[in-house]
Amino acid sequence: MKLPIKFSGNLQKEISSGNPVVALESTIITHGMPWPQNFETAKAVEHVIRQRGATPATIAVLEGVLCIGLDEAELEALALTKDASKLSTADLPYCLVSGTTGSTTVAATMCAAHHAGIKVFATGGIGGVHRDVDQSFDISADLSELSRTPVTVVCAGAKAILDLPKTFEALETMAVPVIAWRSDFLPAFWSSQSTLQAPLRFDRADQIAGFLHIRQQMDIRGGVLVCNPVPEELEIPFSTMEKHIIEALQEAEKQGIKGKQVTPFLLQQIFRLTQGASLETNIHLIKNNAALAADLATALKPSQVCQGTNDEYRRNN
Repeated sequence: MKLPIKFSGNLQKEISSGNPVVALESTIITHGMPWPQNFETAKAVEHVIRQRGATPATIAVLEGVLCIGLDEAELEALALTKDASKLSTADLPYCLVSGTTGSTTVAATMCAAHHAGIKVFATGGIGGVHRDVDQSFDISADLSELSRTPVTVVCAGAKAILDLPKTFEALETMAVPVIAWRSDFLPAFWSSQSTLQAPLRFDRADQIAGFLHIRQQMDIRGGVLVCNPVPEELEIPFSTMEKHIIEALQEAEKQGIKGKQVTPFLLQQIFRLTQGASLETNIHLIKNNAALAADLATALKPSQVCQGTNDEYRRNN
């Protein structure tokens, strides 16, 4: 059976030519933001990537077809879809066979991006270990996908609703490098800093490109996580967000929210508790991540990654 896959416009040629391309997830469109902010943000994020000289590729499944890149009409239709499935890697084949529509999570987007030959992916925040893991054993497939799929994910850290120490401990166990961008501390999604010290730090895109090039030369498998703090002037302080998150978690437990519905429910509750400020920060941070991802995709071009970059990396580290 032939894989039902479609590339938008000249995207397949851009990828095969080694030109900078940045993958984008679609769950943020269907489950992460309300209309019309979801559609407006999706367009704005793609615009940021184009402004930085790269090509955006929003990934989703539309009526059983894996779409690598969406045009504006497809973006709008997806943003208006009320019953899109939330697809992790395990769900992708079912959606393709059943001919339904679904948006891709971080894990599914990584899987699809790798299949399409895209090396860099921008998102808001990754999933991870949930705070009640001792009872629910709820651990996002994003972590296992990062451990095996060679795609570099640029994000604002793990979603702050999670158990951040356990999430990053799990990534260390899975040998996933976690890089903080221009910071000695890991960000916490809406907040520019958590209390967790960054295991690795880089201040330039070409340094990260050199790091990735060395990993490839050494045949080290799996992905890399680049944590890009939201600018301080746009953040919500960590202590403030923690109070809202605890209240939202208590409400989720009270209503018996489980499984894939937990994250969308918590985001809605936090939007209410912050009087919309969390959504504004979310929009800013995904644009910020898209800009860095575009710069990194450009730095990864074969003509840009050379021995000189690796020598400079060694001198500076």
